[in-house]
Amino acid sequence: MAQETLPDSPAAPEAAGAAVRPGRRDRVSGALRTAGRAGWTRTLAAVAAGLIMWLAFPPIDWWPLTPVGVAVFTLALRGLRPRTACWVGFVAGAAFFLPVLTGIAKIGPDGWIILSLVQALYFIPLGAGVAVVTRLPGWPVWTAALWVGEEMLRGHVPFGGFPWARLAFSQTATPLTHYASVGGAPLVTFLTALIGGMLAYGAAAVLQRGEDADQPAKALVRPLAIMLGGLVAVVGAGIAIPAPTAGRPITVAVVQGNVPRLGLDFLGQRKAVLDNHVKETHKLAEEIRAGKVARPQLVIWPENASDLDPYAEPDAYTAIDGAVRDIGVPVLVGALVDTPDGKHVENRGIVWDPRTGPGNYYVKRHPVPFGEYLPFREILTKLIKRFDRIPRDFAKGKRSGVMRLGPVNIGDVICFEVAYDKEVRDVAKGDIMVVQTNNATYGKTSLPPQQIAMSRLRAVEHGRTVLVAATSGISAIVAPDGRMIYRSKEFVPDVAVASVPARTSTTLADRLGAGPDWALTLLGVAAIGAAVWTARRKNEGK
Repeated sequence: MAQETLPDSPAAPEAAGAAVRPGRRDRVSGALRTAGRAGWTRTLAAVAAGLIMWLAFPPIDWWPLTPVGVAVFTLALRGLRPRTACWVGFVAGAAFFLPVLTGIAKIGPDGWIILSLVQALYFIPLGAGVAVVTRLPGWPVWTAALWVGEEMLRGHVPFGGFPWARLAFSQTATPLTHYASVGGAPLVTFLTALIGGMLAYGAAAVLQRGEDADQPAKALVRPLAIMLGGLVAVVGAGIAIPAPTAGRPITVAVVQGNVPRLGLDFLGQRKAVLDNHVKETHKLAEEIRAGKVARPQLVIWPENASDLDPYAEPDAYTAIDGAVRDIGVPVLVGALVDTPDGKHVENRGIVWDPRTGPGNYYVKRHPVPFGEYLPFREILTKLIKRFDRIPRDFAKGKRSGVMRLGPVNIGDVICFEVAYDKEVRDVAKGDIMVVQTNNATYGKTSLPPQQIAMSRLRAVEHGRTVLVAATSGISAIVAPDGRMIYRSKEFVPDVAVASVPARTSTTLADRLGAGPDWALTLLGVAAIGAAVWTARRKNEGK
């Protein structure tokens, strides 16, 4: 498509009529009118806000920029009508999600753009809400609560939601991290947005002073004091929260076998992937016999370590069983297994014992829509040929992944389930948490380091060691306080052995469950209601 020119003068559309297709002119001019009502300064500020927040996420990881981006976003919306604020919110969302989700482009630029813009739609009600509640006293609190509400909605609707790139996931090694053990990811998001709101509060006071020359300079003292006092209180309290470290020492091993080559077609080389993990496990067994490394008490293989069904493929069964017997300890094996009816596939984490073979298992409860199963299959396969690569839907598991593996109970989640509060909270009842993942398709993009960031926050949130096993990386071992004990490189075979604490005590976040999420979301909704009611009372009094 030829690039379209969009001159500003009223007569320009006729002059550029050949460039603007019939039927599109009204939509283009409508978008321009909306941007004009918002003010180009605010629209550009919204773009800046999204880009600033993106820089705070891995792999760039400039985490202090998250509240700065929130502050710019808030200032861009404050004083707007809700309808106009919808546009500004969407622009900020698009500017944020398009760069933060660039890894999705590996499966197709269309999928990346569509998913990013769908996620940006959630910033429409957020933008309108922020514009409304900033009319109330104490508005930094109410705007922060709305961020929690936006993330809660985005994490549940539709198809189970997509809670990637939450504000909390940019704060995995910061003064706010340990708040996760108090109120989970929702509280970390709330406080991150609250700091941004307080920055906006102070900046708004400075801007108002600049516009009103008659206002005395001392009028700035109170708002700036509130801003600084709030920042010190939030950051100081976060630093003071104790981090869990003690626990029963358990020696663990994480195996990263690697894949033959990059790209989607690596799944067609299923035997090579399995052989890589078998080979690395035999190598580890040799090093143990030679006294080079300590003998682990359990071993973790990643998701898709075997895309050959070990229950149906004798060669796969023999290869896995031989490696497990050689290492002599239970191994959690990631494998794809056909359902009895042959119509679906199960993504399993299988407890494989060196004496008794495969036993208990966990089936992934949250398969990826449009990746592991197809909503509206009959329609979409006719429209998009790429979906032929998903010939069968993945079945959904029915129970949590808490299982016995050697001397401990582990809590297993598979791949992007680590982004979901409920799925992770369910398995935090284990002594050690495990994330089995396959990032080969998205290797060397922003997605693997973002997933590691989520795992770090989950470790603190639930006070558990987290073992991340990835086929091609990034594999990791995370301490209960969020420290990185081990982190692999991508697309290399690697094995890590470490002694880690196994813990049974619960955090306050465990005991509160989804309470903080609901309470903060309802707080934001209540603030919108109060702002609307107050505005109506004022209008009635005129």
